[in-house]
Amino acid sequence: MPQFSIANMFMSADNAVKGVMLLLVLASLASWVVILEKTIILNVISRQIWKFKRLAMGLAGEVAPGEFPGFTFLVAEAGLRESVDHAGNETRADYRERVERSMRVVLSGRLDRLEARVTVLATVGSTSPFIGLFGTVWGIMNSFIGIAASGETTLSVVAPGIAEALSATAMGLVAAIPAVIAFNKINSTVRKITKEALAGIGLVGNNLARIRFEGLDSLSE
Repeated sequence: MPQFSIANMFMSADNAVKGVMLLLVLASLASWVVILEKTIILNVISRQIWKFKRLAMGLAGEVAPGEFPGFTFLVAEAGLRESVDHAGNETRADYRERVERSMRVVLSGRLDRLEARVTVLATVGSTSPFIGLFGTVWGIMNSFIGIAASGETTLSVVAPGIAEALSATAMGLVAAIPAVIAFNKINSTVRKITKEALAGIGLVGNNLARIRFEGLDSLSE
């Protein structure tokens, strides 16, 4: 029946319930913007990290930072720049730790940017059901007040108000469920990227240390 369409239910709802519905629509739109943005960015960065590891495994001194893709260029540049500095009579382990630390600092800054706005998903996922529930409780309360005032308790009188109120809860779940799923997926992907990037940094540090100290050993001979 036309009176039970979503548009008609929204138009006939109480102002407070309308406000809740509009807030949930905006929250859902905001979360989907973040979801689409992070999905694209994470796919690109995952490919960059894969290439970073491949280059790190073949690093033999002649690889320039510019060969590393995307943000890994900055990570590799920090390590290669640090590798040419001298820090006294340091051991191979000390040298490697110094080089890798310089790369981890740059990586940490880039990952912080990667995680920006992800808290929007956590906020939407945790609060939307309760916001929707508030709209439902408010709508049902007003429906009962209207029923008491009219003195009629037939289904045709009760059903529209209850349906309008419950639609707020439904909208809260529609906003929250994708946000929660995406939040967990993005965090899982970021952890995987971090693990792979640290593995690549370890390869760079190990190969630079090998180049440095094997070169020194050959000179001492």
